[in-house]
Formats: sequence, structure tokens, C-alpha cells
Amino acid sequence: MRLTAYTDYALRTLMYLAVQRDSLATIQDIADTHDIAKNHLTKVVNHLGQLGYIETIRGRNGGLRLALPPEDINIGQVVRHTETDFHMAACFQDTASGCAYSLNCALKTALGKATKAFLATLDEVTLAQMVAPVAAPKKKGAKAGTLQEVTLHFHPPAKKKASAR
Repeated sequence: MRLTAYTDYALRTLMYLAVQRDSLATIQDIADTHDIAKNHLTKVVNHLGQLGYIETIRGRNGGLRLALPPEDINIGQVVRHTETDFHMAACFQDTASGCAYSLNCALKTALGKATKAFLATLDEVTLAQMVAPVAAPKKKGAKAGTLQEVTLHFHPPAKKKASAR
């Protein structure tokens, strides 16, 4: 399953705001930190505000902050709100042309189960869990030693040993 850039930006924005809880952030701060175009990020921030995940404060000293505690923001729900569809193949769409295998095809069922498992896994994760081990991201141009860089590590599952034939 691959998430769109839009969802990626939404998750990065929420993570940034979660680790910067003590101060207001600006769209420019987040855009600079993640090397994202400000125009794209503005659309994402607007949508997250409409969904109630973030609060925007206008004015000279304004900015952005989380509208909810990070413990109350479910990542599965964020992904559902920001992805346009979860159709992993053309046969998932109502407008798909007839597939020669549609009557006996197990692929659609398998992909449907995979999508449900993917979302079920994300449903078990909160924003607080995503940022718990993460230090505040280093802003571009910040003096050395002021903020640490974010480093996330993914450890793939161990490979199964091939059985002898």
C-alpha cells in the first residue's frame, strides 16, 4: 500500500506539531523542515483544520498547533480522511471495465483483506506513539546542538529460512 504525498504531508505536519507542543508553528516552519512546497502544505493544513486535528491562530503572533492531544489522534483515521481511495487495482472501482477473471478472481478478495489489515494496523497507532521516541526536528539554519534531527528506523521482519526440498 502506498500513501499519497498529501497524506505524507498531513502526517508530517501532525508529527511536527506534536513535538513542538510548547510553541506555535508556521506553515513555513514545517515546509522548511520537511522540504515541502509551502503551497501544497497550505492545502493540507487547511484540510487538517477543517477535520479538527489542528487549530490555526491568526494575527501577528499566530500560527498552528494541535487541536487535540496527540493521544487522541488516531493515525488510521487521519489516513482515511486524507487518502482519496484505497483501490489497489482497477477491479476495485465501480466503473472498471469487465475483467475476464471477475467471476472467480481471488485477487480482489486478497487485496481487500490486505487493505483492511493495513488500516487495522494504523488504527492501533496514535500520534503520541509516533512521536514518543522522536526529538524535535532540526530547523534549517539552526545552530548546531540546538535541536536534534529526526531519525526514524524501520526494521523489516526477519526472513524465513528456505526449507530444503
